[in-house]
Amino acid sequence: MSEPQGTDGSTRRMPVMEPATEQETSGDGAPSPPASDAGSGPDGRFWSARRIPAGIVALLLLLAAGAFLYDVVAVRTGRSALGWRRDLARQLADRPLDDTWVLVGAGVAAALGLWLLVLALTPGLRKVLPMRRTHPDVRAGLHRDAAATALRDRAMEVAGVQSARVRVRRRKARVRALSHFRELDDVRTELDGVLDDAVDGLGLARRPAVSVRVARPGRKG
Repeated sequence: MSEPQGTDGSTRRMPVMEPATEQETSGDGAPSPPASDAGSGPDGRFWSARRIPAGIVALLLLLAAGAFLYDVVAVRTGRSALGWRRDLARQLADRPLDDTWVLVGAGVAAALGLWLLVLALTPGLRKVLPMRRTHPDVRAGLHRDAAATALRDRAMEVAGVQSARVRVRRRKARVRALSHFRELDDVRTELDGVLDDAVDGLGLARRPAVSVRVARPGRKG
């Protein structure tokens, strides 16, 4: 199935769904109603698989371990150690700790380790907003672009709104609208009500605060 196209020709991202189990049925065979949202509570963010960083780290570790293992086996069988390992051991023994290259290498290793810790402790997938659970076996996420498109469409339905720009973040949704007629205060008040209902309709686990700004369009030329 092809993805729906936006008005500007670009592909619109659709909500992310995780696989669900079979729908529960009641005793008479009819589907049971979904669970209430009251006890579901906010759900955590989706965790990224981090395949590319994990693959790079695994490849580097494999190459380093393979090189050292080969050299150790060669020494155990009576051969001399490889030149790069002898040079590395001599450099580590001769260079002082305050040497520039030693400090640079330590800084690079520390930065790489900090980056790996950040990747391991943060969930990632910042563009996917978790939605409220209506069933314990189903997790759903809404892409920020899809949420912004839905809010923009609702804002354009307000009388007097000529254009609207929406940016959705985890905690806040910023709406910037241009009104070519009606009083700005009236348009802003109506936008506040419409967008509050629209945000509630998104079904997000953490409801973002809505910030609305309305202005007149600038003069052409």
